[in-house]
Amino acid sequence: MPLQISNYTDAILSGISFSLEKGKHLVILGANGVGKSTLAKVLCGLIPSEAVRVDDIIPSKVYGEKRAGIINYIPPKLEIYDSYLPVEDFLALSHFNRNLTIDAVLERVGIAHLKGKPCRLLSSGESQLLLTASALLHGADYTIFDEPTANLDPVRMRLLFALLKEERTLPSKLIITHNLDLAYRLGFDILYLHEGEVAFHGRSSEFFEQSHLDRLYDGAVRNIGTHVVTAL
Repeated sequence: MPLQISNYTDAILSGISFSLEKGKHLVILGANGVGKSTLAKVLCGLIPSEAVRVDDIIPSKVYGEKRAGIINYIPPKLEIYDSYLPVEDFLALSHFNRNLTIDAVLERVGIAHLKGKPCRLLSSGESQLLLTASALLHGADYTIFDEPTANLDPVRMRLLFALLKEERTLPSKLIITHNLDLAYRLGFDILYLHEGEVAFHGRSSEFFEQSHLDRLYDGAVRNIGTHVVTAL
């Protein structure tokens, strides 16, 4: 069941085409404003397009549990219709994977202590982990994470990295990030957007070669072997 987008063009993106087999993972990189979040919304059907298919299904043309089982978009910020909703009630809205319990997932992402707490009282980092918990309970074939490490402290970032790195966490993950070290350490294939076009789509090892980084980032990024760092 591959996720495919074929020659998609709009005001931001131009001629976007690629596919991702179920069971594979992808990191999407690119500068601010290049269209990464727009691409995510197109893929999951929030922006309707017949250029996107999962198997032979167009996500924007199916609804309810059928669409929910295919693809899920996790935004960079928690937005909720009722901020007084307790954490577990928010997660119940995403509970499609009946092999997991809400309590077990709260433990897994390190926020079991938040049970019963209204969402409005969560910190930005806690909200980020709550979104991750919702993705696990949702359990879609393809899950798109938009800046999943935003607002996380180092301990929680390491926890989230372990979840994303684990092959069995979700069937297929697409991870939008500015965190190059996260992308490097995950080791998933890279899709790099430049001026609204796919400028690179391939193996992580090729993308993070120093000569390639120098061309893309004008010497601002260094691969030191175990990590990728910003050359300040």
